[in-house]
Amino acid sequence: MDDIATSTLFIILGVLIFISAYFSGTETGMVSVNRYKLRHLAQSGDRGAKRVSKLLDRPDRLIGLILIGNNLVNILASAIATIIGLRLYGDAGIAVATVVLTLVILIFAEVTPKTIAALNPERIAMPSSIIISLLMKVMLPFVIAINFITNNMMRLFGVNPTEQQKDALSADELRTIVNEAGSLIPSRHQDMLVSVLDLEKVTVDDIMVPRNEIVAVDINEDWSLIMKQLMTMQHTRILLYRNQIDDAIGFLHARDMMRLVTRYQAEPDKASLVRAARDIYFIPEGTPLNVQLVKFQRNKERVGLVVDEYGDIQGLVTLEDILEEIVGDFTTTITGTTSDHVALQADGSYIIDGTTNLRELNKDLNWSFPTDGPKTINGLIIETFGDIPEAPMCLVVGKYRIEVTDVDNNMVKAVRVHAAKRKRKKTA
Repeated sequence: MDDIATSTLFIILGVLIFISAYFSGTETGMVSVNRYKLRHLAQSGDRGAKRVSKLLDRPDRLIGLILIGNNLVNILASAIATIIGLRLYGDAGIAVATVVLTLVILIFAEVTPKTIAALNPERIAMPSSIIISLLMKVMLPFVIAINFITNNMMRLFGVNPTEQQKDALSADELRTIVNEAGSLIPSRHQDMLVSVLDLEKVTVDDIMVPRNEIVAVDINEDWSLIMKQLMTMQHTRILLYRNQIDDAIGFLHARDMMRLVTRYQAEPDKASLVRAARDIYFIPEGTPLNVQLVKFQRNKERVGLVVDEYGDIQGLVTLEDILEEIVGDFTTTITGTTSDHVALQADGSYIIDGTTNLRELNKDLNWSFPTDGPKTINGLIIETFGDIPEAPMCLVVGKYRIEVTDVDNNMVKAVRVHAAKRKRKKTA
């Protein structure tokens, strides 16, 4: 008879340990579930996700219910284990039961189920939510009473238990999620998403066409020269100015030029060109690209002139320039052997135009020139050297050896850059 009773106690103890494991795994699964994935599944109509979301709306009640059930089961299991120990080993059975039960609960009711739940939170949380939802309805008065006491105790320590923690992500956190998405998001799409997030770190100064490279037409030039320039230019928008570029008149669109020719059935004159020029859209220097993109959209503009605090024109920025920061260059990049500003040499070095943008070099050649100061190779050399250099000369910037090959009009026109080679691992 005693053997049957002892066996029954062992069975009850096993059931209690199983229930304890259920509560432990459920707790970890509910807490570890991906909130964004859960929200997506709930919006898609998944019933399990909706149940889990409803339970997580009141985490104090959820945790209170799970801990009540878990502690109740563990205490009951302890009592039964003590009885079994006394029956089998007498007074020494209390110590034996304590040690054995601690190991059993730790292994089978805590570590194992919690580890499984942490690795598969959705698979544990969603089925478990059925039982937890039923228990919540049954034990709600008791849970509310316990929460009332614990919540008031937390308020004594300055903690508001009813305040929901916001799930909003910062730009850096979202960038990390995108980078760690792996095969879930194609690498090309990852690059585009990260580029969108990086727009706030890049300003119009970093991507603008500098004023000395702006293709424009001086309206005070000889008329034949003006017409020759207009007919040979490959841009759809042409900047008109008087004498100097700071006295800009406006942008002349190619279709406006064609309309003038069609209307008059002859070559237009200077006055008609000036009247056809569209107002200039000005952009303050230092404007972040994410802000400027919105401004372009709001003002229905596609091109603007960057001006400094004195109103002097510093460069030109187009909508296409900003879009290229997101999707990449629409035309051939300098990763090939040659380009307009960069030429790969046989010895692995590069001949680079002094006006080349450092960010473009870093992006296209995977280099790491500093970009928090000067924007061009010319500016970087002058800042590093502390003076306008004379050719030929050589200096080292970081891991790059730069040879100045051409200087003209107080400006570095061309350089040769040698990138540091990776050291080969020695083999035995």
